[in-house]
Amino acid sequence: MNKVNIVTLGCSKNTVDSENIAGHLRDAGFTVKFDDPKNTADIVIINTCGFIGDAKEESINTILEYAELKRRKKNPKKIIVCGCLSQRYAEELANEIPEVDAFYGVHEWDKLIKTISNEYNNDFTASRLVSTPKHYAFLKIAEGCNRSCSYCAIPLIRGRFISRPIDELVEEAKHLVADGAKELLVIAQDTTYYGMDLYGKRCLGTLLERLATETEAKWIRLHYTFPSSFPADVVEVMKKYDNICNYIDIPLQHISTSILGSMQRGIDKEGTLKLMQQFKDNLPDVAIRTALIVGYPNETEQDFEELKDFVTSMRFDRLGVFQYSAEEGTPSFALGDTVSDEEKQRRMDEIMYLQERISIEKNAEKVGKEYIVLVDRKEGDFWVGRTEYDSPEIDNEVLIQTDKRLKVGEFYKVEITDAMEYDLMARLV
Repeated sequence: MNKVNIVTLGCSKNTVDSENIAGHLRDAGFTVKFDDPKNTADIVIINTCGFIGDAKEESINTILEYAELKRRKKNPKKIIVCGCLSQRYAEELANEIPEVDAFYGVHEWDKLIKTISNEYNNDFTASRLVSTPKHYAFLKIAEGCNRSCSYCAIPLIRGRFISRPIDELVEEAKHLVADGAKELLVIAQDTTYYGMDLYGKRCLGTLLERLATETEAKWIRLHYTFPSSFPADVVEVMKKYDNICNYIDIPLQHISTSILGSMQRGIDKEGTLKLMQQFKDNLPDVAIRTALIVGYPNETEQDFEELKDFVTSMRFDRLGVFQYSAEEGTPSFALGDTVSDEEKQRRMDEIMYLQERISIEKNAEKVGKEYIVLVDRKEGDFWVGRTEYDSPEIDNEVLIQTDKRLKVGEFYKVEITDAMEYDLMARLV
């Protein structure tokens, strides 16, 4: 029983948690794999997501798949479920899926690890086995969330916002870079709130500056920012340092003031437009990724048309759309699920159609221009990489066709030769 397979579902914050679990088990002498397709492990740990309906369904289906394997006397011999879904529904899941040996919530890492091993370092973040390609790694700067967005169950699941000390984060970043990371992806449920609980003020700008000056990271990428009270010094720091990517991930969710008010986002249409203009004025080369919600309770056709006009006028570089999911325990749950599933799908499709047109137009503008690309992998006849304007797994990719053997995790200068909706073709310069 010394082989462990860790299956991670959901967001990159879960990825970091799984990596910390893996590091502890590796240090205790276990052989650890991530998402092992051969299913050779004696023990499987499923780190679940419970954010919205689709994510919960995926988590449950994954648990059931491994439960069926266990019933058929195949590996795994032991199933452990942890993470957000387990935090919310451990009792119900235990009754429905008795094949699972143990359920643990999002802050019960010590109990989980002690179920498998007697060795546990009281600092959960002290050991880490990175599951991503060696040339990039996530840097989780905080846990939990203090926001009160009406539709979101994360504060119920993850608890209050807890910042990690700056010195500790800088040291972890140095270790990640020493182990081969060229790119650090800064993440938390709300990175722009960083420092408020620990230092009494927003310190994301300070953290970014120290990462830029005290580590050898070539790219530092900012994710999961929040529009309300966006720290002005973050923009100034981004302007100052070349190794901070011209990239901001900022889920805006909507533009209608009435919907934003019901969502309890702390910002209205005017404030959102003002913030977007500040980005464009101070960071004219910045790529903005956002996420939107359609089908929120009582979202009228007028609200939706306003959202479409916003997408058309803003011309976001990257955009994702979620259909509203009514989550029990959240303030918006009491409003009912007033928009039909068919209407949610229609609205999502319309937004994504608009964005597809915008994306192909923006990509076409890059043809003939030169960019620095970080190569992620070889796929068929192409080497696949990204510019500083693209985050791994979720954004555009650059397909490089060359007879030369490139090195994964290295930077190359390319010229864009052709454009598609979400990918670019390129040749080496």
